[in-house]
Amino acid sequence: MNALPAESSSRKTERFPLWAQIIVGLIVGSFIGAMWPSFGKLLEPIGTAFVKGIKMVIIPLLFAAVTLATYRMGADIKRLGKMGLTAFGWFYLGTGIAMAVGIGLNQLIHPGIGVPIEATGSIPNNLAGSIDWVKFFLDMIPDNVVSVAANHKIIPFLVFCIAFGLSLAAVKERAKPIADILEALLDTMLKMTMGVISFAPFATGAIMAWLFATQGMKMVMALAQLVMAAYLGLLVLTGVFCILLIILGYNPLDTFKKISTGLLLAFATGSSEVTLPSILEALDEMGINYRISAFSIPLGYSFNLDGSAFYQALAVSFLCDVYGVVLDGPTLITILITAVIANKGTANVPSASLVVISLILTTLGLPVEGIAIIAGVDRLIDGVRCVINVFGNVTCTIVLNRLFGKGLSDDADQAESSII
Repeated sequence: MNALPAESSSRKTERFPLWAQIIVGLIVGSFIGAMWPSFGKLLEPIGTAFVKGIKMVIIPLLFAAVTLATYRMGADIKRLGKMGLTAFGWFYLGTGIAMAVGIGLNQLIHPGIGVPIEATGSIPNNLAGSIDWVKFFLDMIPDNVVSVAANHKIIPFLVFCIAFGLSLAAVKERAKPIADILEALLDTMLKMTMGVISFAPFATGAIMAWLFATQGMKMVMALAQLVMAAYLGLLVLTGVFCILLIILGYNPLDTFKKISTGLLLAFATGSSEVTLPSILEALDEMGINYRISAFSIPLGYSFNLDGSAFYQALAVSFLCDVYGVVLDGPTLITILITAVIANKGTANVPSASLVVISLILTTLGLPVEGIAIIAGVDRLIDGVRCVINVFGNVTCTIVLNRLFGKGLSDDADQAESSII
């Protein structure tokens, strides 16, 4: 059974597909922002409206997709547990690889050497200086599911969806009417989302116009090597993901084409959350079991942030060079271990990347104020982080599908037949 609507067939017949329209929007918007900055700044509300429109449908979409996926897999709790453990194992592996690439690129390029020590931005107010692990785990349990949904607190909402899906599976045939309602809700929300996404070319153009109009070129040139290192890291990690896809039997170019809309949205908006509907549809078109994609993708958006991990390692290494700290073996190991642990512990914390960077700086004895040096170009690198995050989550989902997809599909369908 396929829970996702068949939108892909209509897209194939388009002479000018959505991903191409988005690229045109990116180019035109960048040109407008660079040539007419005063006008480019006025276009910000268009991009903001688009992002708000996507976020409007995220919570009901997550509720229907994650609950249904868990319900369908609920007949085999053992396999669900194995898949969850495998996913988190992959999350840590991906985080380690991404951070190693970030540190390696800094060691190769050393973009921080010779950079004048002056703030190019500001540090967010009330930036956390440590991880309260007890609070982190307690925050995963929603005391008011309506409140966490209203505030877009994804992790506790996912916990509720998974618990609700498992409970539906436990009541067996009596849950069938609720499952039918959830399927209708999922189809409806995906239809609504596709309507919002159809405006993506205009929104991405507006966002890029605003971005180019508001980023001072003097500041960009001062940290140009850091920005260059970030984009080079995107190419390196993309190459790593492509190699994995080839090993798994997938054509990287075909995969790129399928997920291109999601990747372009991630780059333009700097938000992984915005890409959820298009990525779910793309994975469905690729033949990925929807039970796995609906479980893996939302979980990955909270815990599998390869792009953020890469940037954290790169930024800290960059600041070490700025402050004249020698990046010897112990220092590099400290950066890697601290970041891998902290990266997962801040999944539900505002300004998570900056929190991790501040923790590592504190561990190394460097001033947290160093964040202000790189804050000015943070938005220029946001898109890179998000593209890597999305591609990493897609790769993880394909791995899980290869390991669990076939057996899960057969077993779940048999269990569903017995319930009905």
